[in-house]
Amino acid sequence: MAESPSPRAGRTLDGQAFDGQPLGFPAPTAPQPAPSTPGQRAAALAEPLGEPRVEPLAEPLADLTLLCDLTERLTAATGLEEALRAVLQAGAAILGAPRGMLLLTSSSDPHTPALGTVDSPGSTIGLGLDRPALGALETVPRDSGPYAGLLHGEPVVIVPGPITDDSRFSDVAAHLGIGASYALPLTGPDAGGEPFGAAVWFYDAPTVPGEHAQRLAGLYCSAASRLITKEIERDRLRRTADALRRGLLPDRLPRVRGLRLAARCLPAGLDLSAGSDWYDALALPDGGLALSVGSVTGGGPDCAAAMGRLRAALRAYAVLEGEDPVAVLGDLELLLKATEPARTATALYVYLDPRSRQLSLAGAGQCPPLLVTSFGASFVETSLSAPLGMLSCWEAPGVELRADRGDLLLLYTEGLARRCGNSLHAGQAKLRSAAAAAPRETRQDPERFCAHLLSSCLDGSDQQSAAGGGSGADDIVLLAARFE
Repeated sequence: MAESPSPRAGRTLDGQAFDGQPLGFPAPTAPQPAPSTPGQRAAALAEPLGEPRVEPLAEPLADLTLLCDLTERLTAATGLEEALRAVLQAGAAILGAPRGMLLLTSSSDPHTPALGTVDSPGSTIGLGLDRPALGALETVPRDSGPYAGLLHGEPVVIVPGPITDDSRFSDVAAHLGIGASYALPLTGPDAGGEPFGAAVWFYDAPTVPGEHAQRLAGLYCSAASRLITKEIERDRLRRTADALRRGLLPDRLPRVRGLRLAARCLPAGLDLSAGSDWYDALALPDGGLALSVGSVTGGGPDCAAAMGRLRAALRAYAVLEGEDPVAVLGDLELLLKATEPARTATALYVYLDPRSRQLSLAGAGQCPPLLVTSFGASFVETSLSAPLGMLSCWEAPGVELRADRGDLLLLYTEGLARRCGNSLHAGQAKLRSAAAAAPRETRQDPERFCAHLLSSCLDGSDQQSAAGGGSGADDIVLLAARFE
């Protein structure tokens, strides 16, 4: 009696029998025992992204251990992009796929993916794919190709080899050397939740992963989806808070004859911030210019809102009595006590006459400004006073000086100095050295000067976190004015 065909015997690929193994490859050897110790499991999980490998696991306990290790790695990710890359890496390790991509749908329409970078609500990232390859895959229509149906809640899609109804994906797959793909949806935490994304892994040869690997990948993506939804929500809240804080700062700096201005604001994460910093530049009716930087102590959205109110009040006082910095800060301190009795603030206010280059300054617990001349860089001591709202009666001495053509005045908040060194004093010393060492052509352009200070004073991790929105405990604010 003839034997009944196996469930896979009827599957063909370009006229050849397809039994679940890569075409043209010999049958695999007997499975090796799974890693038995935590060290061996960690070594197996630490395979390079380009060559993922997981030994076949036969026992449910080994499967559970692997899933726990991968999920623990995902929970340790900091930020949405790192979490998404962890999902791709884990799936590649389980499925034995060298490449992959993950896309998130737009928040406005959960069924239609919006492509872009991880910095946008609709995100696409790749694993083992360079930017041109990822861009080519992004041109494949989202209702076809390797993720057809995934975003509409349909079952997992397996595309062995280049055979597909979508000619565009066939062309891209042939160009990139993709022999097969395996995709899984990312769904919301609720039962029957709408998919909010898809993860796709690519093979170099026509391949279908084994049932065991498919089951593990499905379990992992189900657990990962719940964590990713929380990261997406956290990322959305962070972006909203950053937009609010940036909206409270000037959208442009005034143009004043004989003066060039530049500013930088790198806010820390709102949930980690130890304060909310501001900068401001205001052209006054008498032809003068009011410059200020400051920080309101505290954290969260309430602190950012208090910063906005304090900055708006300082603008009003500058218009009324701008050429007297001590009076401006004294009025600001009275307002702070009346409206924000539980808060303190630091501030530095400068009244500047662009025609005579005469400056009047006063500070309240704020770092002293830096005056950069052809002879070097030196601090203008204005930090002899306590922060606003700390003492029963605030007092401060005023400082007056005259700048020369080509001089550059730098106002900054404490966050820059603290993130420049191990202590406030060490950070200020490093800042002064970097300013004094700036090339002459850099000092002639305030924009380039601010960029020079950030690149010189912050290490690589701080620069990367600052560029991505900041993850430190202090905001970084710089305001530079150069006399022409």
